[in-house]
Amino acid sequence: METVSAATTWTRDTAQAEKRDLWSAMKRGFRCRCPRCGEGKMFRAFLKTADNCSKCGLDFTPHRADDLPAYLVIVIVGHIVVPAALWIETNFSPAVWLQLAIYLPATFLLSLVLLQPIKGAVVGVQWALRMHGFDENAPGDIPPV
Repeated sequence: METVSAATTWTRDTAQAEKRDLWSAMKRGFRCRCPRCGEGKMFRAFLKTADNCSKCGLDFTPHRADDLPAYLVIVIVGHIVVPAALWIETNFSPAVWLQLAIYLPATFLLSLVLLQPIKGAVVGVQWALRMHGFDENAPGDIPPV
């Protein structure tokens, strides 16, 4: 005869997990620091995350930031540059070459400056919400994405 064992049901209430504050994880990630401790560096290159935190050992490999940081940077920079361009065009009407000399470098530099902090904030959000493998108490029968 086979014995059937009772299946254990996993819920977030049954798992004893550390508290993860979303806003502090986002701020730490925006500063390109580890979302858990806030001290270790998150990136080993411009957009390459480190394998783990040098201070607390948090594993960064399960993150799935993908294209979200780029989309967010496009939205943010667009909301800064486009109103500025419209305001300057309606009030001063500078020459087209002058506008291009201002808006193109401004857009490029703002995008470069914001891309790494935004990606860090996205990884911080994923860690705080226990997304994509950042949940150490997840059941083992759920396959990774």
